[in-house]
Amino acid sequence: MDPALALPARRISDLLSSGLQARAKSRRETMDQPRVDPDQELVTRTQSGDAGAFDELVIKYTPRLYGLVYNMTSNHEDTNDLLQDIFAKAYRAIRGFRGKSSFYTWIHSIAVNMTLNFLKKRGRRFQLSLDDVDASIQNDKEFLESTATSSPVREADLSELQRRLNEAMMKLSDEHRAVVTMFHIQGMPHAEISKILRVSEGTVRSRLFYANRQLQNYLDEFRKNPVS
Repeated sequence: MDPALALPARRISDLLSSGLQARAKSRRETMDQPRVDPDQELVTRTQSGDAGAFDELVIKYTPRLYGLVYNMTSNHEDTNDLLQDIFAKAYRAIRGFRGKSSFYTWIHSIAVNMTLNFLKKRGRRFQLSLDDVDASIQNDKEFLESTATSSPVREADLSELQRRLNEAMMKLSDEHRAVVTMFHIQGMPHAEISKILRVSEGTVRSRLFYANRQLQNYLDEFRKNPVS
């Protein structure tokens, strides 16, 4: 049996630096994955022992994953540490990847799950039961009548509200902040988020609706009294 894949931490660190130099454009209309996984060739080469192929995957996905993790942790040092762990875990596990989902979905699932676990270990206190929130929101009349175009993030003038928006984001639960980050900031469609989180699209929509409403409440006072 071939030995398990192992990527040195220093090498991952170097690759992260290279990857962060790439420009990541988050446009929702380009996020739907094609039928043929564009990363399959690199995945296959990696599974055959070509570490250089995995280097290319690291460079490709570092910008998006950095934005995802940072918006969930709000800490650059934690983000850098988590990215090294995320790519190291992906490299060790990639031989078990069978392509049932795209590599894109697979690596984002690893990133989201590891970040949520990190946040829980860091000791964030939860004041809400996520299951209870999901159930109640999906029966909310306002949610049922709402459209995907309503969003406090889109309405906010980030040049004036950036600090308040960041503060409001950090008041959300970790799970709700993850969904807001993936949808509003990274431009992922509901279907992709549902695959990553392994929940229904309805649950994704309800969590977004709840998070949007919370953000609206947090930003309400500032909107009524904007900085001149």
